[in-house]
Amino acid sequence: MARNLQLEVVTPERLVLKQSVDYVGAPGLLGEFGILPGHVPFLSALGIGNMMYKQGGRPRYLFVSGGFAEVLGDTVTILAEVAELPEEIDLDRAKKARHRAMERLEAQRRERVDYARAKAALQRSIMRMKCREEAKLAASGGR
Repeated sequence: MARNLQLEVVTPERLVLKQSVDYVGAPGLLGEFGILPGHVPFLSALGIGNMMYKQGGRPRYLFVSGGFAEVLGDTVTILAEVAELPEEIDLDRAKKARHRAMERLEAQRRERVDYARAKAALQRSIMRMKCREEAKLAASGGR
């Protein structure tokens, strides 16, 4: 019998996801990492991006931003500052946030703007849109 991972994704506000999964891939600060059953104990800071997990071999997606991932035994705990399921992502809001962030970055050349904050906002908006697109593609059997 194949082993599974127990995946739990939590934000300060709520439990986002608790599932038995085959695989977890997440954006670490130093790059993406993958976790299979039997992984060694592991702790990583999370970056901004899409977390992909597989259930029954089918990919599923979740947007995460900041926080930590911990692997102990066959349990993966994601403690995220922000975590959103694809269906929770407001695409219009993400597009508007991308537009505002790009305007702030452009204004940075003309005046003093918090560049790091604008860049992070841009990355979050782009990755939210990508999460929705990848989840839609996976649901249609394209991936």
